[in-house]
Amino acid sequence: MNTRENTELEEILGHHFSRPELLRQAVTHTSYAREADALAVAQEERAKDNEQLEFLGDAVLSLVTTEELFRRFPHFHEGELSKLRAHLVSEKHLVGVAQKLEIGSFLKLGRGEEKSGGRGKTTLLVDALEAVLAAVYLDSGLDAARNVILTHIVTPELEVLQSRGNVRVSDFKSTLQETLQAGGHAQLSYALVEERGPEHNKTFVVEARLRSRPGDEVEFVGRAKGPTKKSAEQDAARQVLEYLASEQALNLSQARERVQS
Repeated sequence: MNTRENTELEEILGHHFSRPELLRQAVTHTSYAREADALAVAQEERAKDNEQLEFLGDAVLSLVTTEELFRRFPHFHEGELSKLRAHLVSEKHLVGVAQKLEIGSFLKLGRGEEKSGGRGKTTLLVDALEAVLAAVYLDSGLDAARNVILTHIVTPELEVLQSRGNVRVSDFKSTLQETLQAGGHAQLSYALVEERGPEHNKTFVVEARLRSRPGDEVEFVGRAKGPTKKSAEQDAARQVLEYLASEQALNLSQARERVQS
């Protein structure tokens, strides 16, 4: 099987590498690197494998997943967060993501590994996926890695778990609607302002626009992106809730100062 061009993988990931050699290394298995070393004339020509990148990618994945769960589920106990994180970074889940991204068809394998079906091996696929995450991180930083991780690994699975009732995902939209009704605000409006990427890997950008009363200027805009319009709306609603909470805290502080003065 011929290895596919890495530019195709960039399209699937939704990330263009400024240092494409990082992506080449991420999909290079040690078996291929050893064979390439045997043919190398000079030390600098030797191929680099993905073992070190896999080590770094595992850490980046854990950090981003932990950070996202901490943000999404502020009322979860440590045990609940740990259990959910363990699932999201598990080999069972990651191999499914790697298969969906078709990582196996991009792997550079030695002849022996190729003949033994290495492109379909769980360990090789998961290691390569984590190496790719590290490559994105080294290429463009944590924000870029976070976008790839949330888009392909975390957010879709959380939505599946939510649909099955296996996780208590906060419904920020419903909470916001109740908060606005109780406070006498006008209903919030949601607007899809942008769609990015190819059909198989779209990113949706949504704004949640808050007005104090109908006809007023927009008071606050929550702007978020996600792999679905629903997930982007939820995150935009969360931003508006945080804004309202900060405004309430400020008003209480000002009222307390007036009483004390």
